[in-house]
Amino acid sequence: MNAPDRFERFVVPEGVRKISLEKDTKITNAATFTLQREDHTVGNLIRMQLLRDKEVTFAGYKFPHPLDYHIFIKVQTRGKKSPREVMDDALTDLCDEFEDIKSKFQGEVRRMRSSSSGFL
Repeated sequence: MNAPDRFERFVVPEGVRKISLEKDTKITNAATFTLQREDHTVGNLIRMQLLRDKEVTFAGYKFPHPLDYHIFIKVQTRGKKSPREVMDDALTDLCDEFEDIKSKFQGEVRRMRSSSSGFL
């Protein structure tokens, strides 16, 4: 009864940006990204991808509360790239990986369907 509507966890409200950036004023080459309507799954994926970049000195995420449907991702770089550039690179790399996984999966489904002993 008191639970929020289910769509609130997924639908970004009108006028709110999906991703916002706030530069850190105390730490050089650092910024905090706020991702609306995301949770630990996306936070950990992005954090791990950011840490693969040799320009990143720190990457972490925080999911403040289960009823707050956003995460914070903090990034600090060595200085050759900005936090925004490494975030753009990380998201692009993740999209490429997901496309690769999708195409391999679809190829395997086609192979299984075409074989006589396939389950599908």
